[in-house]
Amino acid sequence: MKSKKELPLKFYLKKHFGFDTFKGKQESVIENLLDNKDGFVLMPTGGGKSLCYQLPALISDGMAIVISPLIALMKNQVDSIRSFSMQDNVAHFLNSSLSRREIKLVKKDIVSGKTKLLYLAPESLTKEDNVEFFKKVKISFYAIDEAHCISEWGHDFRPEYRKIRPIIEKIGIAPVIALTATATPKVQNDIQKNLGMLEARVFKASFNRPNLYYEVKPKINAVKEVIKYIKNNQNKSGIIYCLSRKKVEEIAEILNVNGIKTLPYHAGMDTATRSKNQDMFLMEDVDVIVATIAFGMGIDKPDVRFVIHYDIPKSLEGYYQETGRAGRDGGEGRCIAFYKYKDIQKLEKFMQGKPVAEQEIGKQLLLETVSYTESSVCRRIQLLNYFGEVMEENCDNCDNCINPKELFEGEPYISKVLKTIITLNEGYKSDHIANVIAGRVSSEVKAYFHNKIDVFGCGKEEDYKFWLGVIRHSLIFRLLNKGVENYGILNLSEKGHNYLEHPTSILIAKDHDYTKEEEDIENLNIGATSTVDPELVSLLKDLRKKISKKRELPPFVIFQDPSIEDMAIHYPITMEEMQKIIGVGIGKAKRYGEEFINLINKYVNEKEIERPQDLVVKSIVNKSGLKVFIIKSIDRKLPFDYIADMKKMDMDELLTEIEAIINSGTKLNISYYVDQIIDAEHQEEIFEYFAEDAETGTLDEALEEFKDDDYSEEEIRLMRIKFISEIGH
Repeated sequence: MKSKKELPLKFYLKKHFGFDTFKGKQESVIENLLDNKDGFVLMPTGGGKSLCYQLPALISDGMAIVISPLIALMKNQVDSIRSFSMQDNVAHFLNSSLSRREIKLVKKDIVSGKTKLLYLAPESLTKEDNVEFFKKVKISFYAIDEAHCISEWGHDFRPEYRKIRPIIEKIGIAPVIALTATATPKVQNDIQKNLGMLEARVFKASFNRPNLYYEVKPKINAVKEVIKYIKNNQNKSGIIYCLSRKKVEEIAEILNVNGIKTLPYHAGMDTATRSKNQDMFLMEDVDVIVATIAFGMGIDKPDVRFVIHYDIPKSLEGYYQETGRAGRDGGEGRCIAFYKYKDIQKLEKFMQGKPVAEQEIGKQLLLETVSYTESSVCRRIQLLNYFGEVMEENCDNCDNCINPKELFEGEPYISKVLKTIITLNEGYKSDHIANVIAGRVSSEVKAYFHNKIDVFGCGKEEDYKFWLGVIRHSLIFRLLNKGVENYGILNLSEKGHNYLEHPTSILIAKDHDYTKEEEDIENLNIGATSTVDPELVSLLKDLRKKISKKRELPPFVIFQDPSIEDMAIHYPITMEEMQKIIGVGIGKAKRYGEEFINLINKYVNEKEIERPQDLVVKSIVNKSGLKVFIIKSIDRKLPFDYIADMKKMDMDELLTEIEAIINSGTKLNISYYVDQIIDAEHQEEIFEYFAEDAETGTLDEALEEFKDDDYSEEEIRLMRIKFISEIGH
């Protein structure tokens, strides 16, 4: 690669980008590339990776090919580089979003030599006609952005990335620079090996982002927690990550109806809508984006103040990459993740149909995530250690450092778990082991006669959930393995066998209660307290007396006592809120309300009171039509599959809606449908379970109870709906 460089690099930096000095290792990276050498760049998000290939492209002969994984973000990257140049044709992208005419114009600019940077996806690079075209173009170098996509151990694995090296050799050899913000030593080696650049010079910046605050919260009332946090941080930009597109849409919708300017972003949306939503976030027309992991790569928004993971991610690399989008300007950046172990179990289930090797990789990555979330160790130390960087002292800027968890000696409990697993010939899953140790007679324990063996109940002083926690920690400490082919079966690792022979002290952090169910997103407007504030009641009655004397009316004519007490529960501070108080209509609110509102507002501010309204989340009102349709259809005794077809739903979605309807207090008679698909004897057995044996009445508990019986999940759900509707209402 021949460069036009005749003056010091800082001259070109100032000329093209307006900066006086380079950041971190940028200058060394660029010098290496201009010397015709391959480079591997590991820099955290916000470290300035883009400039490492943009500046050398501008001062080199020929055109640099930049391989980027997301079509939706290429425009943003091209716009960014064009903003520093007098000519738009200095940078282009080439992908499927362009028309034939637009592709012709791009290629014309490339042939003329005006284009210095061309962004394209690996899929575009591998097209035969593009390969033939690029053979005729002088390529200055190849930049592989988001290079972790090459590795199966990376969090965004893209098979197309593994085809890059053979294509480079077809087009013509030139220096290669691979860049990523996240790569463990294993991923780094995988990338370099695949790109044929094992001898490349490695530039590794510290992964420590001291300005980021890390916190993991139990996933209880998570939607309310999110809304409360955002409302306490008005006008700050933030990203909320969810694992599913459906959840993205739900959360975005519920934030909007609660007065938070929000847009969704996921791969299921059309390109135009995705781009529009991204641009509105960048232009600060909205404060919050709710997204799947499809959002964020290459986004250069320096003032994102919070990143919230509503769902825990599949790997620590993914988590680090996504949290890295906060505080890129060095300012405030809060990274909050909501966690419950059930989310991990869901992710484990999703892996079961995949090839064994892929399951093994996924299992290892999830294990690291669980270790991070449940451990009491400084969060930053754990993250840096994961990326092969050592940090000696606690950061004092994470929840574990600021509020240390209670620890207890885990050795006797871990030893008990390991011995039980060996006694049972290493052939059972964690829930079975926990049941045996806790002395809990599940249907499976009974079927294997494990309630008759010596170890049954050996840890009955603690409950089933406690022992599940000990098993999880044993997995984290690598004392246990989970089988891959027969997924979930526990066996001792070599380390576990050694531990049994030579046990040592292991401190276990006292677990959060992650098993508690999150609230139903449809029933979030139940949140008011029933506690009357006696001090406020006294102040309100004094005001009422004062007004009554002034107007020469009895106090009860102004507001009756139930109204005063309701004000001292809900703290109304707007006319709209006052109209919702018991016994207060529009007329009375307008006639007498203003003075009461002013008093309450002053009281709330002085006492720093957290009002119930601030915690109440409004329901998504536009779903009520669906509920009415379902209720009317059931009243008409229509078949459930017909109701589902009419609304383009599957049976699982329909049953979820019906469960929400009965949980909100509406009685439904579904016997006509149940009688068609479940015989009377089976109905009686399941009904009797809910009436007499169920401890919590949850679906998961019922599925566990009947897992060895020939009942489908749908049948159990239907009987649970029938039971709650008939007995609960």
